[in-house]
Amino acid sequence: MTKKALLICRPDGILQPRSEKCAVFGKNFMPAPGVSRIKSKQSVANTAARLVDLLNNKGIKIFARIDQRAEAQHVGLALRPTELIIFGDPKTGTPLMDEYPSLALDLPLKALIYEDTTGDVWLCSNSPEYLAERHGLATIPFEAVVKLLEAAAG
Repeated sequence: MTKKALLICRPDGILQPRSEKCAVFGKNFMPAPGVSRIKSKQSVANTAARLVDLLNNKGIKIFARIDQRAEAQHVGLALRPTELIIFGDPKTGTPLMDEYPSLALDLPLKALIYEDTTGDVWLCSNSPEYLAERHGLATIPFEAVVKLLEAAAG
């Protein structure tokens, strides 16, 4: 079984809590603070479909699935395969937003799946640690979501 590279990018460097090696990124890669990236073994479309299936099976609501490549094509622009999935569980998120109102800026959760310049596919999201730090949460939220993202990438 191959280990997946889960990277958490912060201003002070890249943390690798679930991998021993740093993945190699395309030459134009600029890490965004708080973004977790998991390398997928699937295409963008298959990774997105797997994630949607996993979320649906857990009873997590899909608010939107946006094919950003298709939207770019509609206006005559080219974009590598890129999909954004917006999802969440109001029973979980609502109490958190009530206690930490700024968290509503980052909820519902989002997963970005895209193909980089080398043809590798990545599944990205805000890391739970980043969300906790950004909004001053008492505990780290949404850790179970990371497992779903890892499963979708596998």
